[in-house]
Amino acid sequence: MRNIVKSFGATRALKGVDFTVTDAEVHGLLGENGAGKSTLMNILGGTYNQNSGDIIIDGKDCSTLDTNTSFSLGIRFIHQELNLVNDLMAYENLFLGREKTSQYGRLDKLAMIQASTAVFKRMNVDIDPLTEVRDLDTSQKQLVEIARALLFDCKLIIMDEPTTALTNKEISNLFDIIRSLKNEGVSVIYISHKMPELFEICDSYTVFRDGCFIQSGAIKDIDEHIATELLVGRKIDSDEVVKPANTNSSVMDINALSCKPYFRDVSFSLKKGEVLAITGLFGDGRGELAECLFGARHTTDGEILINGKVSKHRRIKDAIDASIAMIPRNRKERSIIPDMSIQDNLSMASFSNNGNSLFVRKPQERERFSRCQKNMNIKSGHPDNLITSLSGGNQQKVIFSRWLELDSDILILDNPTQGIDVGAKFQIYHLINQLSEQSKSCILFSSEFPEIYQVADRCLVMYMGQVNTILSREELTEMNVMYYATGSNLEVKNAINQ
Repeated sequence: MRNIVKSFGATRALKGVDFTVTDAEVHGLLGENGAGKSTLMNILGGTYNQNSGDIIIDGKDCSTLDTNTSFSLGIRFIHQELNLVNDLMAYENLFLGREKTSQYGRLDKLAMIQASTAVFKRMNVDIDPLTEVRDLDTSQKQLVEIARALLFDCKLIIMDEPTTALTNKEISNLFDIIRSLKNEGVSVIYISHKMPELFEICDSYTVFRDGCFIQSGAIKDIDEHIATELLVGRKIDSDEVVKPANTNSSVMDINALSCKPYFRDVSFSLKKGEVLAITGLFGDGRGELAECLFGARHTTDGEILINGKVSKHRRIKDAIDASIAMIPRNRKERSIIPDMSIQDNLSMASFSNNGNSLFVRKPQERERFSRCQKNMNIKSGHPDNLITSLSGGNQQKVIFSRWLELDSDILILDNPTQGIDVGAKFQIYHLINQLSEQSKSCILFSSEFPEIYQVADRCLVMYMGQVNTILSREELTEMNVMYYATGSNLEVKNAINQ
């Protein structure tokens, strides 16, 4: 791809960038949210057409691409945002638009189910092709997206943040598949904000910043520090986040809370100005716990106390009235309203919480948008543009702004930096610590230890739906977290008892 230029109205997303991929190569594409990575890949996938520039594939000029032409050339795109139909079965999603038919023109369901079973087996994942997608969890949906790309013969696969919702075991399986594809001569463009992944799987790299080409080369010639500096255009000190002190007064007490079969007998307290991290391994009940604390899921036993008073928490509105806000995981399904503008998405919580006003006041909303755009460094065009016009990271900043506008005392942050680049992550960490300094209390649900260490005062570790331990700041090490998250202490205890 040579000298590619792409504009959306007055916004110039790509400013004459070059990008080259060779045969049987895993090429890491790096850049902050809004750097132009996804835009360039959407051009290669035929979703967008560039304003100018050339695309050469196997020595042939392919500068005018559409999705069908891109597909016929062997290019497959695994998008960052899930593009599945919840009302269809897994196999129907895999073959959507590419259905197999019999000689009489009827759908060959058996052939599609068999092919789906084979690709899932190749990926070493346990998904029934006849399961409706709505019944799959987020990680399984991500694997269905990946399977769709692997189902047909291909020369080049674009993977845009493919591991966002995957467990460590699933990531390891994916990397085995990528290595196998590479041995078969297939090339992979790998987009990720997770530096360890890039350095583990990629052969080469290209860095974009603000729509411009910055640098390209062999991944072995740089390290994570150099890559980070190339991404953000400045040096980032990983130790620059300093933990503030917090008071001992409790603002939330959870007593023997249960939501069977997901978790049971969970008890902890949250102090004023404290950042409490909750972590564990996949399937430990953390996601359901977060939903219960925000009134999005009903509990079966136990109680929630806010400032010493029992809170019923039967609805989300009850939680908001108790001065609780939440940044949910999986923003596409749980946060953004795709048919609404950036400004209206940002103001949605304020609309719902302001029962005294029957009308939306445009000047007030413009002022809100301008303030939040500046505070959160949201890169966007006109506030009336659809929120889907933003990159994933900037969408997440809009969701943060939505809930921060309520000025709640307690914030539940469920994987708040999911799909956010390294520079924006540190911005979020600073924001969390600033909230702590303002005596706001945060519950951070995360599986990333570096993130937990940046902000947490204490860390609650769950194992199989129960609290295994609560680590103090002094006890907070990656080894300790994994020890309790895997239940190793219980195995030792059982061995001693036997």
